[in-house]
This record gives sequence, C-alpha cells and structure tokens, in this order.
Amino acid sequence: MSEDFAPSSIQASQVVRTVIGRLRRRILNAAQDEDLTFGQASVLARLSGWQGVTASQLAAAEGVRHQSMTSTLAALAALGLIERNPDPDDGRRVLVSLTTEGLKRVEVGRQARSEWLAGQLQERCTEEERQVVIAAMDVLERLTDE
Repeated sequence: MSEDFAPSSIQASQVVRTVIGRLRRRILNAAQDEDLTFGQASVLARLSGWQGVTASQLAAAEGVRHQSMTSTLAALAALGLIERNPDPDDGRRVLVSLTTEGLKRVEVGRQARSEWLAGQLQERCTEEERQVVIAAMDVLERLTDE
C-alpha cells in the first residue's frame, strides 16, 4: 500500500473488509434454503428488486456467464420460483420475474437473516456495544456517499 496512508487507515481497511465479508457469509447462511444454491438464492434476491429482466442482464449483474445464468434460471423455474414471459416490447426477448412463491421465499429469507443478526447482537453484545455498532455504521455509511 501507499506510504501516504496512515497506519490506522490501512488497519481499518483490512479489518472492515474481513469482518464485513465474514458477516455477509454468516448472514446469508442464516437463511440458506437446503434446496437452493448460493447462486440461486442470490438471483432470487436480485429479482425481488428487478421484475422483468433478461437472463443476460441477470448474468451481468451477478458476474456470471450467460450459460451459467440459464442453468440457474432453469433450476429456479423447475422449483416454481420464477417465470419467463415474452417481452411485450420485443417478442424475441424473454423477461424473467419472480412468481408469488419466489417472492415469498425472498421475504422469508430476509426475515430469517434479520432475525439471525438481531439475535446475535442481542446475545453477544451489551447495550453499549450495540450503540457502538450503530455509531460505527454511521461512519461507514459516509464511505458510501458520493
């Protein structure tokens, strides 16, 4: 790293990335369905905010090849979690969206993740520590402001 950075900036960067990565994995695992892979669950979550998108758009957003996304979508369709419909503006394209069951799965997963994290904070942290977490998140939120 550049010598222009304060040692505390370098240390904070490493700790934040490590902890956020671990926490993300733990949160995602808290709501992992046995019949869904991580990639399938990720696509379901993305579709909850993007109704009516193409497989190519999903592949780009997820950082996978189109062929991999096609396989993922086939598995989700077989489970009745997504549907494919012709694009009303371009009959050559197919748009993917969540079914009612798919939306329900996403919502149940979000609730499970939220409950897991709240439970961990309740069991493992004091009230003072939870307030420190809240303050730290305010600091980190500034990093996302553009």
